[in-house]
Amino acid sequence: MTPASRQALEGLRDLSMLKWYVIPLLAYTFYIYTLEMKKARATGNWNAVFAGLTVFGMDFINETWNGWVLVFTQRSAFWTAPGETALRTMVGWNIEIMFMFAISGIIYANTISEDRHEKILGISNWWFWAIGYSVFCVFVEVLLNMGGHLVWEYPFWSRSFKGVWLIFLIGYFHFYVAALLVIGMKTIRAKFITVSTLYVIAISANVFGMGIMGWVY
Repeated sequence: MTPASRQALEGLRDLSMLKWYVIPLLAYTFYIYTLEMKKARATGNWNAVFAGLTVFGMDFINETWNGWVLVFTQRSAFWTAPGETALRTMVGWNIEIMFMFAISGIIYANTISEDRHEKILGISNWWFWAIGYSVFCVFVEVLLNMGGHLVWEYPFWSRSFKGVWLIFLIGYFHFYVAALLVIGMKTIRAKFITVSTLYVIAISANVFGMGIMGWVY
């Protein structure tokens, strides 16, 4: 295994690493969701809540398969987050990243127009902001990589032109595409079933990994 992989496995899901600042982050996240739920009960529009849960669910799946890459290669995941954290939950995931993705879908939902046909630079505003936020996330990830907080081992997942496009498509863009597809569904039932499926996939893959591979990622 690479040094970054070994470092990322140290203290994995070790609750003794928890820091007190996790508590206010949790409170802020709860506040944001309860505020959106209050609005939803008044308006009947639950899109922000569904968008938040969708983006987090997609990231949960992403981090799961990334961990499986480490399991199968016994060398490295596509990305690892070996640096200091209040809690490392997977080799490429930590509690700080989780809180960020828990609300990023809500940010997206509050940015787009209720009229999905409204255009920005000739593009549907829903797609424009999906692209825009994905580009911004890639920019931040590149900075984190340059600072050594996110480590990339494979040449196709790098700061090269092709690598950045791959990170854009697989790392972020499909998160927001999933969110816009979910909130574009016509019924609450369809949205609920779709979002629930994301979590069933992620949780099942992790339960399988815990039972078969010892949940080492």
